[in-house]
Amino acid sequence: MPFPSITPTLPTLLRSCAARFGEQAFLVADGQTLTYIDLDQRSARLAGALLAAGIGKGDHVGILMPNSVEWAVAWFATTRIGAVAVPLNTFYKPSELAWTARHADLRAILAQSDFRGHDYLTRLEEALPGLAGQHTPGGLVVRQVPYLRMIAVWGQCDRPWATVLPDHPDHDAQFLTEVESCVTPADDAAIIYTSGSTGEPKAPVHTHGTLVRHTYNLTFHYGVTGDTVMFTSMPFFWVGGLITGIHAVVHHGATLVTQPAFDAAEALELIETHRATITLGWPQQGKSLAEHPDFTRRDLGSVQRTSMPAMVPAERRPQGPNALGMTELCGNHIGVDPYPAQPADRRETGGYSIEGLSHLLVDPATGDPVPAGTDGEIWVRGYSLMQRLYKREREDVFTPDGYYRTGDRGIRYDDGWITFTGRLGDLIKTGGGTNVTPGEVELALTACEGVLEAYVVGAEDGRNGTIVAAAVVPRGGAQLDAAALRADLRSRLSAYKVPKFIWVTDKEALPFTASGKVKKSALATRLGELVSRS
Repeated sequence: MPFPSITPTLPTLLRSCAARFGEQAFLVADGQTLTYIDLDQRSARLAGALLAAGIGKGDHVGILMPNSVEWAVAWFATTRIGAVAVPLNTFYKPSELAWTARHADLRAILAQSDFRGHDYLTRLEEALPGLAGQHTPGGLVVRQVPYLRMIAVWGQCDRPWATVLPDHPDHDAQFLTEVESCVTPADDAAIIYTSGSTGEPKAPVHTHGTLVRHTYNLTFHYGVTGDTVMFTSMPFFWVGGLITGIHAVVHHGATLVTQPAFDAAEALELIETHRATITLGWPQQGKSLAEHPDFTRRDLGSVQRTSMPAMVPAERRPQGPNALGMTELCGNHIGVDPYPAQPADRRETGGYSIEGLSHLLVDPATGDPVPAGTDGEIWVRGYSLMQRLYKREREDVFTPDGYYRTGDRGIRYDDGWITFTGRLGDLIKTGGGTNVTPGEVELALTACEGVLEAYVVGAEDGRNGTIVAAAVVPRGGAQLDAAALRADLRSRLSAYKVPKFIWVTDKEALPFTASGKVKKSALATRLGELVSRS
């Protein structure tokens, strides 16, 4: 397997890239261009400020901001000093942000003040009661997040609790070099939160060695070279934007063009202006681009590879399968070049084990391996597997042989090809590429006035793929309105978790088993039928 020749730590990678690629553009975002030299120098200044503020190796630092030059600077500044970066979902509602900040034991948060109507400062104050009354920047004491000491803010800020980090042009470069020399491939680099199949989000922990090695290895699957100009608006706080975006281009001196939020008109303009050669995003984003009025007048001929097939002519679309990835594996763990044509039975999600990883397909009830051609649960181990789930004991996460139970089902053939066939649990993987835990949405729905019971599933929408859909049973004679329920949920949940379709119905209309449990597969089919007629 290809590995970078450098010591696999993020500070070493950063310095190496600055030396090799210099004034080449690394990131274009919101009208700003960040070169490789800029990335090194700006992140070094912020790193110096963090060190001066008492942040050091092992401290957990949250990053709360949309895709931006500042996000990249914050990411590399945090990791180059050995602190652990914790990307924070900008869609989080206050309750979700509060849970994550506490669970992650954050020592500091690096935040943007606002973005397109999203007031992150107010959200932080709502998430962390008592913060608004603090007047000691750098010395915060908030009961709900007892380790938090500092929130540094970019942009206009009138909050007395906020720390303004100086743009240290005179930081001690020699001291920073000494700090970076103490960072090893085995050190924790990031905790990346992702929805769990049941209950609370999971928090995979990845090391410097994993991030550098695996992201380099995957670039050969993506087709990234030094001449690549990649466009994506996938958020940097998820592995899609972080691993296949920022960390894909950085190894080769390529350029990443991004948006703080997906906008079809702007995306088309950016792709044309910067002559993007690779475009990454979710399939429905490609449909949005293709259906936009500006699509026909934009020159998109530079695009050579894409994960959004609808945006390019049929002859330039990938003919093969999607790769299978997950946050716990730092991105893809099963895959193949999607452009060469495959047999009809191999055009869905699947491929071979990424080199350096090994898979078992087992009977989920017994853990015994299943024969080739038989459906089973996919287990995996290898170099890109997370070190652990934060705050979970190892025995609860890995098998005695070190395998991780993915919760995905698949079939392996005699030549090693693995085809993904679905999920064991009821985690919803939406057409938008996000994971949604049904139980979390069901709890939020039952907290709405007038709701007796709620059942949430993934339903098929012919236009948008899998969507979050719900069946709701009213309490007593309550008159429920689907639109009103959705509006209520928007104050409780991130927007992508709010069901796009809600069926208000009597309990008798729901499909139940003989033991009184809702048949979620049958409910998903029923809701899919209703969605298609709506």
